[in-house]
Amino acid sequence: MILDIAKASSFFLSIVCLYQVVLNAFFVPGSRWEERLALALAKIGLAGCVCFLSGLLFSQPWRVDSKPAEHLLATLPVRMYLWTILGVAVLFALSWYLEESYVL
Repeated sequence: MILDIAKASSFFLSIVCLYQVVLNAFFVPGSRWEERLALALAKIGLAGCVCFLSGLLFSQPWRVDSKPAEHLLATLPVRMYLWTILGVAVLFALSWYLEESYVL
């Protein structure tokens, strides 16, 4: 039971950390893209640590009679982290291009 609570709370913490990455990458009013990029990279590192630790909780078989261990990159928190970082990187590059090309 405690393991299930730990998995749920670590997954929730992963979601909160990824939410902070997206907020700092796009929704900081009055800042330039260099400042947003530096802040987002720091949050990406923190979110990576949290998501990979959560993935470790999800990947280990904690019972003797359970199925074999799941690969770390196949766990839900790690996949969510990788997809979020890919999406944020594409959207950030697109917003940077549009800002430099079309905004005065």
